[in-house]
Amino acid sequence: MSKRLLVVWWTMTGGTRQLVDAFRDGAGAQEGVELVVRRADEAQPSDLLAADAVLFATPENLASMAGMMKDFFDRSYYAALGRVEGRPYATLVCAGSDGQGAARQIARIATGWRMKPVAEPLVVITHAQTPEAILAPKSIDAASLDRARELGAAMAAGVSMGIW
Repeated sequence: MSKRLLVVWWTMTGGTRQLVDAFRDGAGAQEGVELVVRRADEAQPSDLLAADAVLFATPENLASMAGMMKDFFDRSYYAALGRVEGRPYATLVCAGSDGQGAARQIARIATGWRMKPVAEPLVVITHAQTPEAILAPKSIDAASLDRARELGAAMAAGVSMGIW
């Protein structure tokens, strides 16, 4: 029986999408793992409940996770409360300068669910500091894409082998 690795993500300028694609590349090489990728506005509590492990991927907007990610958590929190305890998760944040606010918010929600972090948050800094740069389409550097690919491979291997 295969394990299910869920990716819930959102992007406005493409940076988080590029990182999710790299994560998918890394995770996709692992046999015995079904990779389910859902945009935050399409993800449902049932997706979370059916997952054996989860990646939450979001841009940081105004020191917070993206509103659509917050919407996913708002729609899913009580439906999953007491039903996802111990499940492994990781966080990926694409940010202009910091990323820690979004990472902390996700960690607090996952702590409420009693989920288990399996990696430090992967925070990718784009250095976008002006309104024009913040709103512009992003191009993620190769080293950051490699880190996302490695995280995907590690999560898929861990869930496949039953480490988590």
